[in-house]
Amino acid sequence: MTDLKLLYETIIKGDAKTAHEVTRQALAEGVDPLTLVNEQMVPAMDEVGRRFECSDYFVPELLISARAMKAALEIIRPLLTARGDKPLARIAIGTVKGDLHDIGKNLVASLLEGGGFEVIDLGVNVTPEKFLQTVKEKNANIIAMSALLTTTMPAMKTTIEALKQAGVRDQVKVLIGGAPITQKYAEEIGADGYSENAVGAVALAKKAVAAA
Repeated sequence: MTDLKLLYETIIKGDAKTAHEVTRQALAEGVDPLTLVNEQMVPAMDEVGRRFECSDYFVPELLISARAMKAALEIIRPLLTARGDKPLARIAIGTVKGDLHDIGKNLVASLLEGGGFEVIDLGVNVTPEKFLQTVKEKNANIIAMSALLTTTMPAMKTTIEALKQAGVRDQVKVLIGGAPITQKYAEEIGADGYSENAVGAVALAKKAVAAA
């Protein structure tokens, strides 16, 4: 019988190959996929986040742990979808119009997936219209916007205004982040939350779901 604790340990270490293999073996032995997610994968990413906040881990460690977690999720996600298990929420994430930076956005997306969310990654240079379309067509519950350039920050406000004009602002939580973004700016443009790092973004998203 596969030692499920191995999945927890390989994610923390960032060993994607072993995480994938342990997951495959456990599922072949009849272990419930949600057991793997809730008892091993989410706790592992929580521990990675704790180490990051304590400065025991840095961005490179976060990235390789997220990669290991995604390797396990690749096998599990189709099984959960097939049997109708629902994610915590559906999040549309993207770097705003005019901004092509994606490292931070990719990290947040990976950690959100590890935290039990369904993530629709819209990529970079995402227009307000594209965010709005995703809310309408994909029923996204949360929009997560990233910006690294001060010149592209106004696109966040434009997106929120587009949601208001379309009459769907009350249906979706808007979370923002990125190097030049502050809590003050989030309040100024009417966002529902701001996080200064990827680990905090997961906690913020869970808080947004609880408040919905």
